[in-house]
Amino acid sequence: MRTKTLDCSLLMSAAAVLALCLPSGAQLTTVQQEAWLNSPAATSHVGNITGNAKAAAADYRRYCVGCHGELGDGNGENAVWMPPPMYQKPRDFQLAVFKCRSTPTGTLPTDQDLFDAITRGFDRSNMPVWNTFTKQERVDLVAWIKHFSPRWQTEKPGTPIQIPPEPEVTPERVKAGQEVFAKVQCWKCHGVQGMANGPSAATLTDDLGQPIAPYNFTDGSRPKCGNSDQDIYRIFMTGLDGTPMPSFADNIKPDEAWDLVFYLRTLQPHNPFNSKEREIAKQLGLKPVSTQ
Repeated sequence: MRTKTLDCSLLMSAAAVLALCLPSGAQLTTVQQEAWLNSPAATSHVGNITGNAKAAAADYRRYCVGCHGELGDGNGENAVWMPPPMYQKPRDFQLAVFKCRSTPTGTLPTDQDLFDAITRGFDRSNMPVWNTFTKQERVDLVAWIKHFSPRWQTEKPGTPIQIPPEPEVTPERVKAGQEVFAKVQCWKCHGVQGMANGPSAATLTDDLGQPIAPYNFTDGSRPKCGNSDQDIYRIFMTGLDGTPMPSFADNIKPDEAWDLVFYLRTLQPHNPFNSKEREIAKQLGLKPVSTQ
C-alpha cells in the first residue's frame, strides 16, 4: 500500500492532525514513526517500571505485527481472517482510539490501561492473554504502541474516573438496576434478557463501519474490559470508544450505575461473581423489562 508523508507545521490537536494531514486511506510513514520513536512520548510508566519503545521492537515484530501490522494500522496479514461481527479488525494504533480505558470518553488511556489490556487480552477476539511477557516487556510494549500515533505527541491521557466504594447488594438495588436498564434503553442492543438480540443489535457498526455485536450477558463469556464489578461500572462511565457503547456519565448517577451493575449480574447464569444477585432475582421473581 502506498504511503504518504505526514507534513504538518501546526499540530492543534490529534483530531486535526489526522483530519488535515492524512488523506482518506493514507497511512503514516515509517519515517514519521521513526521520529516519534525518539520522542519523549515513546516511553511509559506503570508503577515503578519505566518502559522504552525501542526495547519492545523485537517482541512487537515477533508476536504482534501479524495482526496489528508493521505500521500499527491494524492491517497485518492475519487481519483478513478476523471477520466481524464476532471478531473485529485488530486495533489501529495510529488512531489511538481504545475501548478499554479508565479515562473519560474521547480521551487517551493511561499507560496502566494499555498495560492491563495487553495482560488481560480480549475475550471473543483473537487478542490473547499476554501475561507470558514479563512486566518490563509489557510496559515496553505500551511505549511501542504509543509511538504509532500523533495523538501521543500532542495530548495527555485523560484523568481516570473515580469509582466510589461498592455498596451492599440488596433487593431494592437489584430492582432499581432493572429500572435503570429500561430507562437508558440498554435492551435496544443487549435485549430484554441480555442475549444480545435487541432490535438494534443487527444494525450496529463500529466507527470504521464494521458490523459489531453487542455483549451477550448470558453466554458465559467475559466482558472485554474485565469481569469485576468495578470493571463493569467503569464501562458505563467511560463508554467503549470506537463502538456504539456510549458513556453514561452524564445520564446516570454513581448509585444508579452500581444498581445497574447488580441487575446485569442477574443476567449472567455462569458468572462466579453473581450468586447473591441471582438469588435475589429469584426471590423477587424478576421478569424481563417491558419495552412498552
